[in-house]
Amino acid sequence: MIDHHLRVHPSAETPPRTEQLAWKLAEISRSAAEVGADVAAMAVNRVIDNAAVAVASLRRRPVAVARSQALPHTAAPGASVFGADPRARVSPEWAAWANGTAVRELDFHDTFLAADYSHPGDNIPPLLAVAQHVGRTGADLLRGVVVAYEVHVALVKAVCLHRHRIDHVAHLSAATACGIGALLGLPVEVTYQAVQQAVHTTTATRQSRKGEISSWKAFAPAFAGKAAVEAVDRAMRGEGAPSPIYEGEDGFVAWMLDGPGASYTVRLPEPGEPPRAILETYTKEHSAEYQAQAVIDLARSLREKIDPSQVESVVLRTSHHTHNVIGSGSGDPQKYDPTASRETLDHSVAYIMAVALQDGVWHHERSYAPERAARPDTVRLWHAISTVEDPEWTRRYHDPDPAAKAFGGRAVVTLTDGTVVEEELAVADAHPRGARPFGRDGYVGKFRALAEGVVAPADQDRFLAAAEGLAGLSASGLAGLFPAVDHRALAEADAVLPKGLF
Repeated sequence: MIDHHLRVHPSAETPPRTEQLAWKLAEISRSAAEVGADVAAMAVNRVIDNAAVAVASLRRRPVAVARSQALPHTAAPGASVFGADPRARVSPEWAAWANGTAVRELDFHDTFLAADYSHPGDNIPPLLAVAQHVGRTGADLLRGVVVAYEVHVALVKAVCLHRHRIDHVAHLSAATACGIGALLGLPVEVTYQAVQQAVHTTTATRQSRKGEISSWKAFAPAFAGKAAVEAVDRAMRGEGAPSPIYEGEDGFVAWMLDGPGASYTVRLPEPGEPPRAILETYTKEHSAEYQAQAVIDLARSLREKIDPSQVESVVLRTSHHTHNVIGSGSGDPQKYDPTASRETLDHSVAYIMAVALQDGVWHHERSYAPERAARPDTVRLWHAISTVEDPEWTRRYHDPDPAAKAFGGRAVVTLTDGTVVEEELAVADAHPRGARPFGRDGYVGKFRALAEGVVAPADQDRFLAAAEGLAGLSASGLAGLFPAVDHRALAEADAVLPKGLF
């Protein structure tokens, strides 16, 4: 690995393009390094994971809206849309929009947490859309995916957006542009311009994940993927971008992040170094914000030792991020509101812990049902749970060693008779260092569970065969990465949606 030092430069001292971060990221897309077998296998896992959560979300309103927006934009060759007629093809940017929303809606796919947050699997829908539209193979798509993960993880490790209340999709769009560059074998100059356009157009506030969280949380990464596809298209046609987007004195770092005196170190692969960052990322066993994954497993363990009805209070000692994003430190009263949206509840660690303590299981629909959130005994327990930041858990959260990072906390439970029970969990059970790490069987099991009643068993088998053979898929074979569903029933449901412009 090499260290790239990023800082702001006055316009009179603009560094050469080849020394700018956007150029360095674009260079990764041109790497000729071989993709290792373990990396390729993990990319397959993430394709399976994305399809699992996408098919489970097809009947949800935001996904139906995104799909109905995309389908009028027909194109040839075009790209497929989850839940649509298999013969339907739409322009790649609109396929990225619809499929990205389907993948993100349940907050149930992969994650990487470091200086900032990310869901690197959000790169896959726009890359798959472009690959289908331009007739590239599964091997091309595979390379694009691992490059996008490489760039995404590097940016998330180095540059914190959340501190400045910038949404994390700004890193996603840069990674997607690089992934498309790798997929298409574009010149570095073209990808460089696309990265800068993408970052410029997807820098947004973090209000999408604050207060009354709406369906935009699902649309946000889809928007970033759509913007990246469009940025690449413009750059391929010779159009430039605001430059240098990162180092400029009126640019991203100077005015959106740490200011003119800012300095960051971005660790990037050396030329020819194989991409391996995807192996540092991890998926979710439960449909909830990642920092709640270990808390759900901790609650399930505590349930064997305590009676939830006898809980007086629970204090979860945890990291700064967990406390301030999904805990009491957020200052969001909505996180304790029984009438809050699903999107808000999946960012409320107190709600999630209360339900997990009572039920001992977590379900992507039943655990968020309005009647479930309104249960009086749940509301009482929910309001008895609070979080505090513990400096040691914050240190562990930010540990640079992936083998030492911790995303959980320590629960201090006081019962009505005064008994105090304490227990902690560092990582979720499904984490690579957890009690039951996800391997291929875990991803396949998750897909089959979420596809039940949506995808027929034979069609599940066909999809899994296509996904597991990703590297050998022909251009036409990429259509096999979209599990067959009853698209006619979905089309009938979509028909009752209010009409928009398209």
